[in-house]
Amino acid sequence: MITLPESFLAMPRWWTEGAEWLEGLPAAVERQCEVWRLSVVGAVAHGSNAIVVPVARDGAEFVLRMSPPGAEVAEQVWALRWWAGRGMAQLYDADVEAGAMLLERLSTPLTSRPIDEAVAVLGQLMQRLAVPAPDGARSTADIVTTRTAELEPQWERLGRPFDVAILREALDVAPAETTSTLAVNGDFHSGQVLAGQREEWLTVDPVLFRGDIEYDLGRVLWWDLDKMDDIVRYFDIAVQEAGLDRDRARDWVLWRTVDYWLWGLSAGLTTDPVRCARLVSALSR
Repeated sequence: MITLPESFLAMPRWWTEGAEWLEGLPAAVERQCEVWRLSVVGAVAHGSNAIVVPVARDGAEFVLRMSPPGAEVAEQVWALRWWAGRGMAQLYDADVEAGAMLLERLSTPLTSRPIDEAVAVLGQLMQRLAVPAPDGARSTADIVTTRTAELEPQWERLGRPFDVAILREALDVAPAETTSTLAVNGDFHSGQVLAGQREEWLTVDPVLFRGDIEYDLGRVLWWDLDKMDDIVRYFDIAVQEAGLDRDRARDWVLWRTVDYWLWGLSAGLTTDPVRCARLVSALSR
């Protein structure tokens, strides 16, 4: 059986849930390997709530991804199948009830590259993924409409943690309408991109929305903000590479950053709200 890394066992998610799943995970990997005729050929890697095991079958290389079964797994499988390898890791098989996916083997993470290159690649991938979305995908405009109504009450509950002018600006520019029907990856940053062979860089763990591809540009920036000496310059790199309207992109970054700032504070995060404050300050008019 595999050995789970201590760093995975220490992830905050498992403080309140998932103990039974974690205990049975090594055996679940073994069962899935038997079902799909896989051999484990490398060390276990992980994110915050999933492990990735290098595996092989009949001379071909894959990775086995295991995460807690549920709606999130089903949504990722749907998104991977729909993008079908376009700018995205190829999905070869899935067992949603087991939380298992058999995926294309990728290699070097984009986080290993210089920040100028990483931001440019992310902008290019935003455009690469932007094909007409399926009708069943949730609209970014609907997400904004729902969440915007929650921002001020949450800001009040949290003790008005930042200047009301920032909140007002986010509410004023909220992109609650769109004419775009393009596919949008709603969980997008350099930690979700790895080097491939079919394409130079491929995305993993997608969330499929429909609407403005600027939706997660804020996350692209705040994820790597500590590496940026000039935030506006990197914003402009992403905008140029993705072919975005600069003013619309700025509105999206401001709204999404305030959204995440408040969510992060409510979740007890410490460093991310500081990054959000820096990003808003850099892009505020």
